[in-house]
Amino acid sequence: MNHAEIDALVKSFIVDTATGEVNPRVQEVVVRLTSDLFKAIEDLDLSPSEIWKGLEYFAEAGATHELGLLAPGIGLERFIDIRQDEAEAKAGLTGGTPRTIEGPLYVAGAPKSTGFARLDDGTEAEQGEVLFMQGTVYGADGKPLPGAQVEVWHANLMGNYSFFDKSQSHFNLRRTIVTDEQGRYQFRSIVPMGYGCPPEGTTQRLLNQLGRHGRRPAHIHFFVSAPAHRKLTTQINIEGDEYCWDDFAFASREGLVPSVNRVSDPAELDKKQLDKPFASIDFDFHLNAETAVVPSSIVERQRASA
Repeated sequence: MNHAEIDALVKSFIVDTATGEVNPRVQEVVVRLTSDLFKAIEDLDLSPSEIWKGLEYFAEAGATHELGLLAPGIGLERFIDIRQDEAEAKAGLTGGTPRTIEGPLYVAGAPKSTGFARLDDGTEAEQGEVLFMQGTVYGADGKPLPGAQVEVWHANLMGNYSFFDKSQSHFNLRRTIVTDEQGRYQFRSIVPMGYGCPPEGTTQRLLNQLGRHGRRPAHIHFFVSAPAHRKLTTQINIEGDEYCWDDFAFASREGLVPSVNRVSDPAELDKKQLDKPFASIDFDFHLNAETAVVPSSIVERQRASA
């Protein structure tokens, strides 16, 4: 079949059979995606077995909760960000901290504090490197933003996240920090480790077929929000990680790999009540003003809540 014939066939299947009330947007999307799928089947001459194996793959990915991992792995989540960047640039919104992917491992409801929080529960303090990260949240006018909300989460030394990893304490390595009167935030944690896709999972199995690895560099996630400003979804990579610029999820971006300073000065150690050197990262967040002329920065998607 040629493409025109496929378009007519899909219309007869989906549009012409409608007898009840139609959601025009849903119909438009279904018609387009079905037409594109049928055309791909025709152009690639997919066999019935290949088609059904594809359907089985997606069923398994859904059942094992890996669709949220597959989306960044094939670049879909990065593509969404690229479109948001383009829309903001067209509207003249520039100068903000680069956005990057959220990933599938956020959990709502982390404990909230003002100015400072300790993220880790101490169970890995001896094995890990203590990290202090601090900075200022700036508004669209370039001034510090008191009362901004900085949500932060990252993996432990095994590359696992609390809530999904039941061996960790409740909300380990997850906090919400409200900036102080100077718009500043700081947290103490441990330097996280990178990790990979589950080796036998659906995402890694596909990556193997594509000749790709499934590794992520060590990184720290953030949601940063404030009234009258666009919500920022971003993450920083830990400088020096082997996969810092080779992230299977395509989340690495210029401006999101801050320097890691190693502090060993006895006076600083005493001030932090530490007996060994620690890592320190300075990183400021710059938010753009909210505007109705670009798509919302609030992404509606299913997320875990504890």
